[in-house]
Amino acid sequence: MRRATFALREALSLSLAIPDDRSLLVALSVASSPAYAPSTGNSPSPHDDHDPEATRLRALVDLAKDGDGEAFGQLYDHYVSGVFRFVYYRVGSQQLAEDLTSETFVRGLRAIQRFNWQGKDFGAWLTTIARNLVADHFKSSRARLEIVSETIPEGKLTVASPEQDVLALISNEMLFEAVNGLPNEQRDCILMRFIQGMSIAQTAASLGRSEGAVKQLQLRAVRSLAKTMPEDAR
Repeated sequence: MRRATFALREALSLSLAIPDDRSLLVALSVASSPAYAPSTGNSPSPHDDHDPEATRLRALVDLAKDGDGEAFGQLYDHYVSGVFRFVYYRVGSQQLAEDLTSETFVRGLRAIQRFNWQGKDFGAWLTTIARNLVADHFKSSRARLEIVSETIPEGKLTVASPEQDVLALISNEMLFEAVNGLPNEQRDCILMRFIQGMSIAQTAASLGRSEGAVKQLQLRAVRSLAKTMPEDAR
């Protein structure tokens, strides 16, 4: 099983095993936590003043806002994988995902002086830029999405568990199609939470929704995805 979809497959496995929505909400929070899922370059939140990495990221953003190119380069290194995952899962083409990811950071660099921390962290801000670029791409293109079998950049190696094996028969292409068949906000919520690895707060900031709304979005999306799985996985 490809590790890039670890958290999403685990979420689907939990949805199949837990019929109660309240219990599933709790389980989903655990399944997508940084300690449980593979690292994606979006945690911790830069608002956590007690985390050295969060403090470092915040300092880098402040330096980049003052024109420090090296600081922005370090921010690029930290966030590029997560942004690429989000874009790739939307467009299904590695080349296009690379182009849109690159444009995301170009626009981010141009606009960074207008960035502020109120209600949003830097990773969520970049994801909003990427989300808008993807939307613009589909508005300007009538071509159908081409499902490809290229390897999504992977996170840390994680030992497989029985829960992960429940959905091993689902191909990445099937999962891609199922996710992109969701309503827009549910789809983007799922990508941010389980493919990109963003927290509830980061996802809420990027979507412009409350944390409670994001929890409900992910619950409905995971339930909907589970219904699309083959009978053998239920």
